[in-house]
Amino acid sequence: KERKQFGKRLADFQNTQFTLADMETELAASRALLHAAARKLDAKTPDATKYCAMAKRFVTDSAFKVADQALQLHGGYGYLADYEVERIVRDLRVHRILEGANEIMRVIVSREMLKE
Repeated sequence: KERKQFGKRLADFQNTQFTLADMETELAASRALLHAAARKLDAKTPDATKYCAMAKRFVTDSAFKVADQALQLHGGYGYLADYEVERIVRDLRVHRILEGANEIMRVIVSREMLKE
């Protein structure tokens, strides 16, 4: 909201607005898939494993992408430890590896699909 470029607030540029809208959409889609996977897991549906793997892969990839875009919007300040976005990007990167790398999640999803 505060950064300026060419005498205008960064938030006033259409490209920035598009980026923010895309970021919000990614987060909303991630939440929806995560909640769907949790409901399936709670209900012990046969496709719960597939949905959990899809959610883990999609949510962690999307969260990292959104955080990376936020860092980009912060410019050089985004890399400074004084700014929360630097820690968020760093912390999110590891979630793409923990509890099964996202490549493994893709294997789980494809195997579950082939069973159907």
